Amino acid sequence: MPVMAHLKTICLHRKLVRHYCFRLGLYRQGLLHDLSKFSPVEFWRGARYFQGYRSPNDQERKENGVSLAWLHHKGKNKHHFEYWLDYCLHDDGSVYMGGCKMPVRYVAEMFCDRVAASRVYNKEKYTDGDSYNYYIRSKGHILIHPETSGLIEHWLLLLKEQGEDAALPQIRRELGEMLVNGY
Repeated sequence: MPVMAHLKTICLHRKLVRHYCFRLGLYRQGLLHDLSKFSPVEFWRGARYFQGYRSPNDQERKENGVSLAWLHHKGKNKHHFEYWLDYCLHDDGSVYMGGCKMPVRYVAEMFCDRVAASRVYNKEKYTDGDSYNYYIRSKGHILIHPETSGLIEHWLLLLKEQGEDAALPQIRRELGEMLVNGY
């Protein structure tokens, strides 16, 4: 039954994100992560387009040309770089659509979200390089602030090269320093 499988997937994802957020000291964010997935627009569409090996938003987008669940989700969750898209100004005053620099605490939650999603969808095939490899494949065609991109890429590469047990304490230290210095 897709409804129960979707619910199980959401709960597993949230559990993993909570685990990673707690390891980084982001307790509130870990507890509140992705609660919008339980809203009717996200939950029922997710159940309808559930496949188990990738986001249901991809299938909704494929069938309908747009994912209403994703539009709702990215507008409610600050850990997605898409939340931070806005009109920006060139030096000459002209306007373009671009990514704003994300507050570091949301970049850290985005890290946790990406790792958890990789674990959920890749299951027993998961490796610590999955999230980094996925990001590298997508970064050429996304609108993300260069500093935000550099930071998430750095943290995902740490995970890939050092594994969780070494990377997470280092990321927690770096995050703490950035928060103290007003990043």
